[in-house]
Amino acid sequence: MSTVVEETKAIKGGEFLIRDTKANEIFIPEDFNEEQKMIRQQCNDFLEKEVFNRLDEIDSMKDPNLMPSILDKAGELGLLGTSVPQELGGFGMDFNTTMLVAEVIGAGHSVAVALSAHTGIGTLPILYYGNEEQKKKYIPKLATGEWKAAYCLTEPDSGSDANSGKTKAVLTKDGKHYTINGQKMWITNGGFADIYIVFAKIDDDKNLSAFIVEKNFGGITMNEEEKKMGIKGSSTRQIFFNDCKVPIENLLSERENGFKIAVNILNIGRIKLGVAAVGGSKKTISVAVNYAKERKQFGTAIANFGAIKHKIAESATRVFASEAAHYRAGQSIDDAYNVLVAGGMNPAKARLKSLEEFAIECAILKVHGSEVLDYVVDEGVQIYGGMGFSAEGPMDRAYRDSRINRIFEGTNEINRMLCIDMLMKRAMKGHLDLMTPAMAVQKELLSIPDFGAEEDTAIFAKEKKALGNLKKAGLMVAGAAVQKFMMKLSEEQEVLLNLADMLIEGYVAESVLLRVEKMIGIRGEKACEMEKEMAMIYLHHAMNASALAGREAIYAFAEGDELRLMLLGLKRFTKVDPYNLKEARRKVANHVIEKGAYPF
Repeated sequence: MSTVVEETKAIKGGEFLIRDTKANEIFIPEDFNEEQKMIRQQCNDFLEKEVFNRLDEIDSMKDPNLMPSILDKAGELGLLGTSVPQELGGFGMDFNTTMLVAEVIGAGHSVAVALSAHTGIGTLPILYYGNEEQKKKYIPKLATGEWKAAYCLTEPDSGSDANSGKTKAVLTKDGKHYTINGQKMWITNGGFADIYIVFAKIDDDKNLSAFIVEKNFGGITMNEEEKKMGIKGSSTRQIFFNDCKVPIENLLSERENGFKIAVNILNIGRIKLGVAAVGGSKKTISVAVNYAKERKQFGTAIANFGAIKHKIAESATRVFASEAAHYRAGQSIDDAYNVLVAGGMNPAKARLKSLEEFAIECAILKVHGSEVLDYVVDEGVQIYGGMGFSAEGPMDRAYRDSRINRIFEGTNEINRMLCIDMLMKRAMKGHLDLMTPAMAVQKELLSIPDFGAEEDTAIFAKEKKALGNLKKAGLMVAGAAVQKFMMKLSEEQEVLLNLADMLIEGYVAESVLLRVEKMIGIRGEKACEMEKEMAMIYLHHAMNASALAGREAIYAFAEGDELRLMLLGLKRFTKVDPYNLKEARRKVANHVIEKGAYPF
């Protein structure tokens, strides 16, 4: 499955902004092999058999053993051990295959949340940071589901600022245990977990440490289940640690390494959440399309109306583009991992390093995937009309359940600012050379555009040129913002959000163009007509969104001649040839309607 990328040519995290990528360098969902397709089908079968026919029962939470029993069945199918090496009882799948599992299960509402919390933030801290004894003791039972896991980081006064947590750990006089005292909240799987990954500060340490805490250690109490807007079937509790005695051998990694553990595990959680949102979006589109075909008004199915077709096509396009970006990034992570392992690095350390390298992309995709799902479910409600607002219809649950994703794994605002912060820090450390291309863009601003260049007839030649200009727009605005605010740029959050939107749209627009270009190379242009239309639709969306974000940023710090010059440059760099988007959307919508489900 891996794309072959030589070590000298392997792209760095964030480097997409300043480096062109070729279509044959990326992985696309159409590259999945037969084994991976079988895994996808197995996940779909699990949802059909164990989840979709029990959604009301799951959400009611009348049976506290229901969710654990569903996780048991997932464990029997191997769905809880996809990331776990074979020697520890798992399947040792590559990252993009685990992404595929997360995507399909993402349609499972509360079950998706419970399963992802267990396999991700519940299991991976031990897998990647535990010593050999800890791994051998805990990982096999977590991989089968015999033990369920939860992750205890958030506190009443520490959310995004996780390192400000007040939970304390004190070494006992005999030196054999740590006594933990504190309160954690919003703990997914909290009500039934056997194992908790708990973050606390030892004595007066500046940074958090992490501990593996078994429920049967004692000193653990919890509030009743939280009453939530959505994901009602997932167990969410406040948990109190009252003189909870934890053996010293259950300190995870080194003292004060907890914050680093939390950050790196969240990188995984972010991209997995984004791809799970893609799975939820596909399911929502399929349900909405079928309703649109059945619902009649003015003597015809509402699927025949242009306004409904617009919603269907836009939803499908954004999902298709987001999916392309997720698996592109997933393969970049896999490629980096393979290079590190081939160089002799320990596999667990290599996985963490590869994810850390692409932390910018993980943050980008968490934002994009969650906001695409919100868009899709909102349009799903609109397609259903009055029935969309009824709790008797399927869009009620989809709409409510989607909302948490913009808060989970770091709010979308935090992730947007992280994108830019990480990009700037890498530039300052010399890891990425942003200065040279940024200076080239400044020089180009003062030059006369070349209107007489020969036209390139290669596939997407004009669109790639437009995309290259979109990246220039981002460099132009970001460079000017850095010059204006210098070290105080971090205080200009509104500008950072604008810059992040330009970065996100550039990555996703490039991903979908590359996906379709690669598909055309394999299948031919005629067989990829719908996909080509979606690439064009998304490119225009990205250009328009970036132009708006760029203008808002420029208005925030430029004036006079600088303002006029930058606005002219932004207009120049976000220009794209006219395209009949109405007809493109109608073609895509008609195809989706004909198939009666998301078909791509």
